[in-house]
Amino acid sequence: MKNMSKLWLASALTAVASSPAMAQEAMSLDQRVNETFANLTGPFVSLIFAPFPGTSFPWIVMWLVVAASIFTIYFGFVQFRFFRHSIQLVKGDYSDPNDAGEVSHFQALATALSGTVGLGNIAGVAVAVGIGGPGATFWMILAGLLGMASKFTECTLGVKYRNEYPDGTVSGGPMYYISKGFKELGLPGGKILAVLFSVFCILGALGGGNMFQANQAHAQISSIVGDYPGWITGIIFAGIVFAVIVGGIKSIANVTEKVVPFMGIMYVGAALIILLVNFDMIGWAFGQIFAGAFTGLGVAGGMVGALIQGFKRAAFSNEAGVGSAAIAHSAVKTKEPITEGFVSLLEPLIDTVVICTMTALVIIISQQLIVDEATGNYMLNEAGTAIATVDGNSGVALTSAAFASGISWFPYILAIAVVLFAFSTMISWSYYGLKAWTYLFGESKTSELVFKVIFCVFIVIGAAASLGPVIDFSDAAIFAMAVVNIFCLYFLMKLVKSELGSYAARLQSGEIKKFTH
Repeated sequence: MKNMSKLWLASALTAVASSPAMAQEAMSLDQRVNETFANLTGPFVSLIFAPFPGTSFPWIVMWLVVAASIFTIYFGFVQFRFFRHSIQLVKGDYSDPNDAGEVSHFQALATALSGTVGLGNIAGVAVAVGIGGPGATFWMILAGLLGMASKFTECTLGVKYRNEYPDGTVSGGPMYYISKGFKELGLPGGKILAVLFSVFCILGALGGGNMFQANQAHAQISSIVGDYPGWITGIIFAGIVFAVIVGGIKSIANVTEKVVPFMGIMYVGAALIILLVNFDMIGWAFGQIFAGAFTGLGVAGGMVGALIQGFKRAAFSNEAGVGSAAIAHSAVKTKEPITEGFVSLLEPLIDTVVICTMTALVIIISQQLIVDEATGNYMLNEAGTAIATVDGNSGVALTSAAFASGISWFPYILAIAVVLFAFSTMISWSYYGLKAWTYLFGESKTSELVFKVIFCVFIVIGAAASLGPVIDFSDAAIFAMAVVNIFCLYFLMKLVKSELGSYAARLQSGEIKKFTH
């Protein structure tokens, strides 16, 4: 399949290159898709990112940060108290393979990470640092640490209220714990809120988990092989993704448990090489991060500008509070729901605190950013020349230029990383969207196939559209999920605290023991 895809791409590119009329027609198709998409999604985006009256601060950003802070305090800084136990669970020290579920703790973590460790870590960080300056990194890290508690809360509930079927398959996520949890507590509106979340989840799957990934993958590939129509990349990606997702969660987990560690090690390894070569500048880079965090160094909007960009990118990257990861973690093999909460809190740490910080440090140390004295905004600096203002349309180009400054051939490695990141995120989000779809329309094979086809069509649309409308829609759809999810978590978090108290007491007394394999 891979060889056939390569041959098909080569022949398509040759045909387009040999026919100016065909190339012009293809590019005009991309433009029409982009304009139509922007017009359709504009009102939705404006609603989600509406600022507080009299300010430029998006209300949705504060919604996420306040929730993460409340969960952190309410559960007694659970992300730090049970960190060691989380590692033990991932290693399988407490895992019984006979427990109900479809995947192991590690596979569930890898699947959820593949949905979050994606282009938000490459293009998203570049956008945050480009607009918010180095200081945005500080707020990204803080949001990641706090978000660990949000992830813990939602993933515990995901397992607690999942549906387990006779054939061994399971379905879980916010739509199930909202409807069941509200009913258990005697609260009204659970079913309506679950349906609303499912709608937003489908939009999030088609946007941030699909179109944004395809868009930036095409951007990086075309920067290596030359410009060509985005729909070509989209069709190739759609075919490969469909071949994986047609096999369900076990097929997805088998792929992600291999792809995620490989791509993570490859990307972090390259970043470490550049940081080691420029070891003497690491202290300076952190100085820029801290100075920018509280002064808004070189950023239009000052400290608030850095804070907004940092929080926005962290939320888009690790999705803590969004509820998406709870869908993947619901498939785990366990009889203790709280254990998957412990495992899931590792995600924001790996995704945001480690990988996003690595990207930001490389961008800062490479000095690919300069300040435009006229506007005070950062600008992309390549070979000492400011070539473009860094805004939503820069994305992966800034990260590529930053790595290339230390490793000349890195853009080729980054192209591979981008493709892997995009691919893994797509297959995970296809599962999230599928579970929301089947919650609304039933779990028949036909219903599942319809969604998978729709998902793959949107891969082509995403690759053809420009980054601006795609990233706006992606953020809006994912943050809309968080509006419903966090609202419901406030009512359900006392159920998680009960689970936590019971488990912690049994763990301390020795009632819960390591499993002998």
